[in-house]
Amino acid sequence: MWATLEPGSSPIDWCEDNYTFSPLIAEFVNTFTNIIFVALPPLLIHLFRGYGKFVNQGIHIIWILLIVVGLSSAYFHATLSLIGQLLDEVAILWVFFAAFSMFFPRRLFPAFIHNDRKRFILAMALLGGIGTGLAIIQPAINAFALMTLGIPAVFLLMHELKRSNDLRVYRLGVRCAFVWVIAVFCWINDRLLCETWSSINFPYLHGLWHIFIFIASYTACVLFAYFAVKEEKPEKRAVLKYWPRNDFELGIPYVSIKSHLKDLNEI
Repeated sequence: MWATLEPGSSPIDWCEDNYTFSPLIAEFVNTFTNIIFVALPPLLIHLFRGYGKFVNQGIHIIWILLIVVGLSSAYFHATLSLIGQLLDEVAILWVFFAAFSMFFPRRLFPAFIHNDRKRFILAMALLGGIGTGLAIIQPAINAFALMTLGIPAVFLLMHELKRSNDLRVYRLGVRCAFVWVIAVFCWINDRLLCETWSSINFPYLHGLWHIFIFIASYTACVLFAYFAVKEEKPEKRAVLKYWPRNDFELGIPYVSIKSHLKDLNEI
């Protein structure tokens, strides 16, 4: 047990040189790029206060879990300990299953779920528990296994975008998929082509992965939150907005809920 807490006990060591900037932090850039996971979710909780009040309070669980991912990932990269690796990977796993449980379209539920969201959530919790156990048993393959989870999410996103007639939503979806591709490019290159990037003195692609995958992940959650209102609460009107300026589509997207002419997000 104590051995898993020791620095360097993880079998994974990313491309960034260890203890270059600080004798206390193994991978300095990889550690501090996780700040985006901690800094932005409080703003998202604020922006989604209307959604949480009038649609689904569970949306805030997603933002809180993203904070957990950031803290776990920072601890892992700072220590390169096995326990840090497991905390990081299990946190990512539960973000995926939490979002999947909340946003997966009811019309696509398997027959044995009987169109019951609560039963679907229980099934996802069971799969999450099994995945957690496997992550602990085989930590060496976790990173590659987790990478595959993004593939069905992107395909589902593309499927839902085809059903939407809102060009603003479509453009955000395309940007989300594009950022996800860039994130995967950074992860694969850092993991498999480290020598090439080190030769040009840029072993920091995993740090860029943190930034791009956060943007892709929270953007996907925003889009699926929008789709969930359209499908399951048609009496509400979901509106995609941006902070700090609604006319600037490279800002921070969020979903506002309107009823008739009243913007419920502002209550």
